[in-house]
Amino acid sequence: MNLEKELQDRSGGVCELCGSSEGLSVLEVAPSDATANTAIYVCSKCAPQIQDASLLDEAHLNCLNDTMWSETPVVQAVSYRLLNALGRQDLVDMMYMDDELKAYADAGLVDASSANEAVVHKDANGVVLQTGDTVVITKDLDVKGTTFTAKRGTAVRNIALVHDNSELIEGRVNGVKIQILTKFLKKS
Repeated sequence: MNLEKELQDRSGGVCELCGSSEGLSVLEVAPSDATANTAIYVCSKCAPQIQDASLLDEAHLNCLNDTMWSETPVVQAVSYRLLNALGRQDLVDMMYMDDELKAYADAGLVDASSANEAVVHKDANGVVLQTGDTVVITKDLDVKGTTFTAKRGTAVRNIALVHDNSELIEGRVNGVKIQILTKFLKKS
């Protein structure tokens, strides 16, 4: 049986991540052995996000809340990798994977984790920040593209680090995901 046909049958003819039936194709997930065990059937919107973390669309990838529970191991591994890239440690911590699957899922994160080690995020006091930390804003900040100001003393919980810039973190203030300069933060 050819790989595409096998994946179509397994997925029911829809994207194995978001359920879309538009622009479907086979995507081999590294490290790959060119079988259905290391490939997924994805739509044209999910595929580029899997291949390039800079294209991640958090709103579209809300589907990961469901696919992280998939009975298909490779779909679970891709969900794990994308949730890590989105900085959703809360969801990653809820996932259960056996040791072999976890090793496979982590194999796709090697490049990202080595890049993280080179970039160290520090708050205004020089304290090292980690993904998932809670920080407090030390100065009133106008938030571009919105009508509100992030007030001094506001706690930002479960932050995500911007991997290519040690001076920025991402967090939610008033329900809006924003980037904040680390020099205006202190770890709480």
